[in-house]
Amino acid sequence: MPVSFNMPWLRSTAAAAAMLIAATAVASAQSRSADKKDEGSRTSAPQAILIEADSGSVLFERNADEPVRPASLAKLMTAEYVFNEIKQGRLKLDDEFTISEDAWRRGGAPSRTSSMFAAVHSKVRVEDLLRSVIIQSGNDASIALAEGIAGNERTFAERMTKRANELGLTKSRFMNATGLPDPDQRVTVRELAKLAQHVIQTYPVLYKMYGEREFTWNKIRQYNRNPLIPMSIGADGLKTGYLKDAGYGLVGSAVHSGLRLIVVITGLKSANERAAEGRKLLEWGFRSFQSRMLFAEGQTIAEAKVYGGAMGRVPLVPAKAVRIMLPRNTNDKIIARVVYTGPVPAPVRAGQPIGRLKVWRNDAVTLEAPLQAGADVEAGNLSQRAFDAATELVITVFRAGADRL
Repeated sequence: MPVSFNMPWLRSTAAAAAMLIAATAVASAQSRSADKKDEGSRTSAPQAILIEADSGSVLFERNADEPVRPASLAKLMTAEYVFNEIKQGRLKLDDEFTISEDAWRRGGAPSRTSSMFAAVHSKVRVEDLLRSVIIQSGNDASIALAEGIAGNERTFAERMTKRANELGLTKSRFMNATGLPDPDQRVTVRELAKLAQHVIQTYPVLYKMYGEREFTWNKIRQYNRNPLIPMSIGADGLKTGYLKDAGYGLVGSAVHSGLRLIVVITGLKSANERAAEGRKLLEWGFRSFQSRMLFAEGQTIAEAKVYGGAMGRVPLVPAKAVRIMLPRNTNDKIIARVVYTGPVPAPVRAGQPIGRLKVWRNDAVTLEAPLQAGADVEAGNLSQRAFDAATELVITVFRAGADRL
């Protein structure tokens, strides 16, 4: 729980601890009226989020943690799973998978859904299947990839969910590789934004497929379904989705003057509204925000209590510079807290993950960043370990007694 520095006895307990470490930061420029300030942030999307891709700093959100049906946005997770298989060396772009009768019937020409129109029982390269999934949203290609990797689509979907959980997408559940209707398939726009951020940062070469404007395979020319791509706003990804009961959705990303933003919107009423709202939020973000440094790479932000160590505390540092997006024309209060489970048992090694930095802009969490040990702390001698153990015992008994009062 959050505590301040003037409560050192509480900070040393074995429960989760937090330290208040920062106060205010001020954005420059002249203030505007409230209506003018909020003009760009309005969107008709029931669920929406806009983040800066490098830091994950949140610029705007609405119902970002509300479960929604992903439709074809689920194919972002399908592609990520395939990307990771390629990265791990378990799959090659030149490998070939067979288009089964099920893939052809449910996702191919007979299905009258988005398709690459591959012939039943034909063999298709993984690279072509990926391009179909990413550019054309091919359902036959998605099913073929799932069957080729996992044997069947249901097993692949289970692996998708497990992989999503490994990436920290704990509210996402996938039941198929296509996003076709299933009542148990759920995502949130916040987790879709995190997934897009991960794909962009982890697979820069493969990510370029998302920006391709068209895809020609077997003499069939198909155009990228992402409406942001031809808008000349720096967009280079990612995916659209639609289901009758879920509405129109979009995960988009664009770069302007070296700054990359990611937008996710769902629940729109039409394709035109989806395109307009995606563009509106991106352009508002580029126009209204600027990046500010909070902490430099390797800078000591706080200290964590160490149990049984030669030193009683270890510095906590970020692995890379911590930056936050702030509005250009308002004064916002910035508060940061370090959250960790402590005390940390010795020995501790420099670079060891210890806790997270959480940053609030006004009343909303806008940024989270991992923290690590900034130095080694060796195990202490017997008397040091005994003292720490006795101290911890006394505190634990005191807290247990206080909780019963």
